Amino acid sequence: MNVYDQAHALARSMQESEEYREYARLKELAYADTTNKALLDEYKRLQFRMQAHLAAGQNMEEEELRRMQQIAGLLQFNQDASAFLLAEFRFQKMLADVYKILADVAGIDLDALTQN
Repeated sequence: MNVYDQAHALARSMQESEEYREYARLKELAYADTTNKALLDEYKRLQFRMQAHLAAGQNMEEEELRRMQQIAGLLQFNQDASAFLLAEFRFQKMLADVYKILADVAGIDLDALTQN
């Protein structure tokens, strides 16, 4: 079996995992509500911008940071949205663990990439 076939098999395994199934189920539930969808989309957009700023060694604009915190507060008290975000975190943790395993094989020290 070549590496690409194994990668596809891993992808299928991940898609069949409890973490992914719960993530997909809760995503559908959370995004069914138009208000939740708008808040989640805006939160994710701001989250991405924050990560890009941090990666570039910059600070996020105060107004955007405040907006992100406000949205996070609203999402925290919405059962569907908060359950989805928690499931998304668990699935992303699994992805990060798999990436770490692959990086270790390649001799890539992920910790060194994040240190100054």
